Amino acid sequence: MSRATTLTIPLPFRAVRSVMRLGGHLPPGVLGVASRICPVNSDGEHIAPEMLAAGVATRLMPGGDMSGATVERARHNLEVNSAISAERTPPLAVVEDLLIDGPGGDLPATRYRAEVSSAGLVLFFHGGGFSLGSRATHDAYCRRLALDTGADVLSVEYRLAPEHPFPAAVDDALAAWRFAVSGASRWGVDTDRLIVAGDSAGGNLAAVLSQLVRGEEVTPRLQLLLYPVTDMTRSGGSRQEFATGYFLTAERIEWFTERYIPAGVPRSDPRISPLLADDLTGLPPAHVVVAGFDPLRDEGIAYADALSGVGVRTSLQRESGMIHGFVNMLGFSPAARQAVSGMHDVVRGVL
Repeated sequence: MSRATTLTIPLPFRAVRSVMRLGGHLPPGVLGVASRICPVNSDGEHIAPEMLAAGVATRLMPGGDMSGATVERARHNLEVNSAISAERTPPLAVVEDLLIDGPGGDLPATRYRAEVSSAGLVLFFHGGGFSLGSRATHDAYCRRLALDTGADVLSVEYRLAPEHPFPAAVDDALAAWRFAVSGASRWGVDTDRLIVAGDSAGGNLAAVLSQLVRGEEVTPRLQLLLYPVTDMTRSGGSRQEFATGYFLTAERIEWFTERYIPAGVPRSDPRISPLLADDLTGLPPAHVVVAGFDPLRDEGIAYADALSGVGVRTSLQRESGMIHGFVNMLGFSPAARQAVSGMHDVVRGVL
């Protein structure tokens, strides 16, 4: 057990967790009937009932939409939300806290291993709009990733905005990759079995990192991009359709963006918007996962299409009934668990 990744749920929110878990264990037939009367997006897809409930809950709970009177309060609120939604996982063989030598100081990290041996190593970057999130908010998901794939998972805390705006997170991601490459043999992992992964802002960092190390002696075997931010110049499409009501809102996106990108830095910089890079050839194979009711859906699909268009082996997993952040909602969502199982099958196949 890592103290650095242990979250405590405040007493008033424990009842919320119990209700959500109960709803997630309704018979599949009941959930199936409920889904047919749930909202439909412009592509004709129905939101999963438990995702709709989660969206409503995030609007009603103070700070449920990743907001807060201060950045510190918003970070705390995301930790509470993550703890409420997280699944309980079996014990792992290894949960080890580490420090990575980063360009701005030590970067805390946690390495997870499910069994005695390992099939590979997944370098994971958490989401949270480049301003929120931590190893703790994504602890349950990283454990699930290790359990399902048989790979080590190295979860890294990169520096956050506004204290450390762009390009601090990118620089830290690159330092974490160098650490993983150099440390793989120490953990009994071949360097040709390294994967980069991340969700949301972390998916952005994984995509950017893959571009930065292109052509090097060691490159990722796969980039696993979970509802990634790929184009910060966007405003229409899914960003408009799902601007409110589904956890990640247009207002939050802009709040995050303003804190991450310094004045005078163009949002089209490919280290910010990897979709807008001039050259996407020669990148590692990619598996891109998008949610049907997510403001970031369209840019995730666009990135998958752009990679495929230049010959990068790419697969797109479109989870029509999901909302943003669903990998952190496995504690109450059967549909999210099924979606995660599918993308972990891809990782297993690659390793």
